[in-house]
Amino acid sequence: MKDSILRLRALEKQLYAYRYALNAIDFDAETVAPEGGAEGRAEACEVLSRASFDLLVNPGSAALLQAAAADAEDGQQAAEVRELQRQYDEIARIPAGEYAAFTKLVQQSVPVWTKAKRSNDFALFAPYLEQIVAARRAQARYFAPDRDPYEVFLDRYERGLTIARCDAFFGVLRAAILPLLAAIRDHGAPIRTDFLDQDWPLDAQKELSRRLLALWGLEPEHTLLAESEHPFTTEFWRGDVRLTTHYQPRDVFSNLYSVLHEGGHALYERHIDPALDYTAVAGGSTMGLHESQSRLFENCVGRSRAFLRWLYPLLRELFPAQLADVSEEEVWRAVNRAEPGLIRTEADELTYALHIMVRYELEKALLQGTLAVADLPAAWNEKYRQYLGVEVPDDARGCLQDIHWAMGDFGYFPSYALGSAYAAQAVAGLRRTMDLDAQWARGDLAPLRDALCARLWRYGSSREPAWLVRSLCGGDFDPRCYTDYLARKYTALYKL
Repeated sequence: MKDSILRLRALEKQLYAYRYALNAIDFDAETVAPEGGAEGRAEACEVLSRASFDLLVNPGSAALLQAAAADAEDGQQAAEVRELQRQYDEIARIPAGEYAAFTKLVQQSVPVWTKAKRSNDFALFAPYLEQIVAARRAQARYFAPDRDPYEVFLDRYERGLTIARCDAFFGVLRAAILPLLAAIRDHGAPIRTDFLDQDWPLDAQKELSRRLLALWGLEPEHTLLAESEHPFTTEFWRGDVRLTTHYQPRDVFSNLYSVLHEGGHALYERHIDPALDYTAVAGGSTMGLHESQSRLFENCVGRSRAFLRWLYPLLRELFPAQLADVSEEEVWRAVNRAEPGLIRTEADELTYALHIMVRYELEKALLQGTLAVADLPAAWNEKYRQYLGVEVPDDARGCLQDIHWAMGDFGYFPSYALGSAYAAQAVAGLRRTMDLDAQWARGDLAPLRDALCARLWRYGSSREPAWLVRSLCGGDFDPRCYTDYLARKYTALYKL
C-alpha cells in the first residue's frame, strides 16, 4: 500500500474518532442527559466540530487527497478518496468559525425544540429556527451561489436529486394516492379499531421490543435500544449501533412499528463490509437508501399479511387480555388502515407520502425565502387541510412534531418517500425468485437479510448512489412500482 494511502487511512481514522465523540454526545443528549446540561454539550460540540474541520480542511489534507487519488490501487481506495474529497469540498467553502458555530447552534436548539413541543410553545423555538434557516441559506450560497438553496441540500441527502425530479416524483404519488383515498372514504369496507386505544403494559411492550429485535437479527452485544422523544438510530461503527423508541401506554403499535423501522436502519449499518471499517465509506449511503431499509422492514415486512401470522401469537402471549376477542385478521387490517391524521410517524402507508409533501413544500419555501418562520404554523395548518383534510389543533401536533429542522436537516424529508418507493420496488424484484410470504409467516428473515446485504448493505457508501439504487431495485427506479403496490394492497384491504 502506497504511503499516500496509508496517510489517508490515518486521517480517516482520526476523523472517525471525532464523529464517534460527537455521536456519543448526541445520543446521550437525546436519551439520558439532563435538560439543564445543554449549554455544556453545545460548547463541547463546538470545540470538537472545529477540531474535526481543521483536521480535514487544510493545505496538507488537500495535497494528500490529490496524491491519494493518483495512487489509489483498487475500487475501495478510490471510493475513500472520492468520498473524503466530497466532504472536503462541501465544508471547505464554509468559514471554520461558522461551521463550528452551527454545530453549537443545533445542540442548543434541540432541547429548546423538545421543551417547545411538550409545552406547545412555537414562539419558544422560533428564534432558533430562524437562525438555523439563515445559516443553512448562507451555507447554500457557499456551496453553490448560483443554485437554488433548497436544491443544494436535497443533493446532500440524496445525491443527484433535483427539485424538478422531486416534483415529478411527488406528482406520480399524488395522482395515485388521492383517488385511492377517495375510493376508500366512499366505498371502503369498515375496519375495526376499538381495541387499539387501551392500556398496553409497558413491561410487556419492552419485552415485545426485545423479541422483535432478536427476530430481525440484531444482537444485544452490538445493538442497544433506548428511549427518546423522537425515535432514531445512530451508528457509532459497524459493531455499535444504537436505536431508540418512544413507549406510549395506550398505543402498543406505535412502539412496535418504531422498533421495526429503526431496526431496518440498524441492520444496514450492522452488515457493512468490515473492510470498510473506520474509513470515509463505512456508513450507509444516501438517506433515501437508508430510509428504504427502515420502511421496508416496518411496512413491506412488518405490516404484511404473512408476517402477522408470526406476530399475532406473540401479541396474544404478551397481551392476552387486550387481544382476547381480537382476531389475527382484525389486527392486520387495523395496523394497515388508511386514516388521514396529524402525526407523520403514526401515518399509514397510503397517507404517509402526503405528510412528506407538506414538509417538502414548507422547508423548500423556508430556504427559498418565500415563507417566514413566523408564518410557518399557519402555513402548516393550511397544508394539512389541503392534503389530508384534517384540522391541526395545536403546534405540538403540527409544525413542532418533528426534530429534523431543529437539527438543521433541511432536504431530508423527501428521502422518506423515496425510501418507501425504493423498498417497494426492491421487494417486488425479490419476490420473483423468493417465497417471501412463506419465510415471513414462519419468522424467517435470514433469506431477506442475505439478499439485501448482497444488493446494498455490504457496500456502505463505497459505490455511487445511482449504482446502489439500481442494485437494490433490480433495475432503473420506477415510482409506479410503489403506487402499484399501494393500489393492490389497499384495494384488497378495503375490498374495493
